Amino acid sequence: MKFLDLFRLIFGNLSRRKARVALTAIGVVIGTAAVVILVSLAIGLQKSATDQLYGIGDLTQIDVMPTYGGGFGGGGGPMMAVAIGPGGDKTQLDQPVLLTNSALKQLRDIPGVKVVIPRDYLNANVMVRYQRLEGGMNFIGIATDDLSNLGLEASQGVTTLSKASIVIGSMASNNFYDPHLRPGQEPPPPPDLMDQQIQLVVIKWDQNGNETRKTLSLRVAGILKETGGEPDYSVYLPLELTKSLNEWANGIRINYNKDGYSQVIVKVEDANQALDIADQITAMGFQAITPQSYLQGINSFFVVLQVIFGGVGAIALLVAAIGIANTMAMSILERTREIGLMKAVGATNRDVLSIFLGEAAGIGFIGGLGGIVIGWLAAQGMNVLAIVYLAGQASQQGGPPPSVAVYTPIWLPVFALIFSTLIGMLSGLYPALRAATMIPVNALKYE
Repeated sequence: MKFLDLFRLIFGNLSRRKARVALTAIGVVIGTAAVVILVSLAIGLQKSATDQLYGIGDLTQIDVMPTYGGGFGGGGGPMMAVAIGPGGDKTQLDQPVLLTNSALKQLRDIPGVKVVIPRDYLNANVMVRYQRLEGGMNFIGIATDDLSNLGLEASQGVTTLSKASIVIGSMASNNFYDPHLRPGQEPPPPPDLMDQQIQLVVIKWDQNGNETRKTLSLRVAGILKETGGEPDYSVYLPLELTKSLNEWANGIRINYNKDGYSQVIVKVEDANQALDIADQITAMGFQAITPQSYLQGINSFFVVLQVIFGGVGAIALLVAAIGIANTMAMSILERTREIGLMKAVGATNRDVLSIFLGEAAGIGFIGGLGGIVIGWLAAQGMNVLAIVYLAGQASQQGGPPPSVAVYTPIWLPVFALIFSTLIGMLSGLYPALRAATMIPVNALKYE
């Protein structure tokens, strides 16, 4: 039997029993719609979470720290540390592994590493002054003359550093206050520091408790775009300036060739290489932390969530499959003489099997198509309502609004349609085999 003839026969048989086919297909519609809605919800939650992480952390960045003797490699932190061996065990280190200049060269030689930039905090008592305002900030010394090498962008000014200029985060100006403010007076708004001179007052005390101050006047050369992370509240200085201020405030000489750097930022060319390169850095004895490891944990969780949600929808499809099997079994009983007549005029067992499997698959296809349309429309409605609600929550908490809450990728409707059709075909397999193996004489005598 030709495929076109088979298709016409299947379509004709289904058209003759519209009510029965529609009632049977409703179960498939419900199951398919449940799969589309629930999996879309899980994918939307995953997309929202990963988008938030992309806004907070640079996935091409690896923070590398030295490991000191007597400790464990791997460390900890707000993000998942990658400094863990292949078996998941931390490695006991007897000797310190420092981030000296020679170690930095080894890091630069790792394939896939784009740039290696040392950094250090200003470990001193620092007060910032601007006109009548005072404040405290987080000062970071960085060994690069352009913060764009770290993936940072300027909302105003430039990202370049010099001995007489600094670059500040988008929220740094919020740390200022007026020390002369009287009770009941309204605090002044955050100042616009772009291209302004601010004074850094570094304070130290000697053994007798005498205070010494060192004041530097620096120009704000740029203000960074908001990142949602540490840069928003930080002030970036050249590393050499930070080193000299730390030496003056703490009374010690810093030798990076001997003592090493406290932290190094490693930028990789491709975010997909971050975990592999972090493992290589860990094998060298350092501690390595990357947002990619946190992202990997999030993705693993949401994959499990998608499977669970998809399984809930699949249960509804299983119930629908029983309905298809029942409908096909009843159809065979009603059409026993028709089956015998087809065989008497030359239809083979394969032809009969193809007809009934095609009818069962057709019911699954019709139900799957309806379920996809209903599921997609319901998912879009849920997405609009969820975004409105979450945007209101974000505005109250001061966070960025989510871009999507329920997301339906192109592959999901295609998969749902193929899966529902396959479920229908499998459900009709046993009744179709019964029909194909009928003896023509007995079928024609059936009352």
